[in-house]
Amino acid sequence: MTTQEVINKTWENAKDYTKRYLDAMPADGYDFKPTPEIWSFAQQMLHIVDANYYFISVASGKPSPLGYTSAQQTIEPTKEVTTKAVMDSYDFIIDALSEITPEQLTETVKYGDLEIPKAAAFGKTFEHQAHHRGQTAIYLRLKGVVPPDGVIF
Repeated sequence: MTTQEVINKTWENAKDYTKRYLDAMPADGYDFKPTPEIWSFAQQMLHIVDANYYFISVASGKPSPLGYTSAQQTIEPTKEVTTKAVMDSYDFIIDALSEITPEQLTETVKYGDLEIPKAAAFGKTFEHQAHHRGQTAIYLRLKGVVPPDGVIF
């Protein structure tokens, strides 16, 4: 397997793993908050959408389908609509990766006040989605659902 194939497969696995979390949460759990001060399950997942589009737009130069809006503020936080939005954001990443060359991944982009390689932006996006998906494991457990097992390769 080439490095590019491993990266693509890793993102496909992340998409599948996140889908299993989305499927595992009952529809009535999408508005569930473990405490009143934190995001609901749907808000956590829609935050992943926002970051996936933003970070990968920066890295790839492809415009975000959300434009300058926020999924958390504009997408209905139901199971069906949230799931579609999350899956679409992973497809955006996977499509961007399929169009970028290894050489382009070494080019730098402006990321806030930093200038970083495009590969780092893809890496930070991966870290971010894993972090927030991981946070939702406790939401599932509090709703009596065992979180799905992960897939490495």
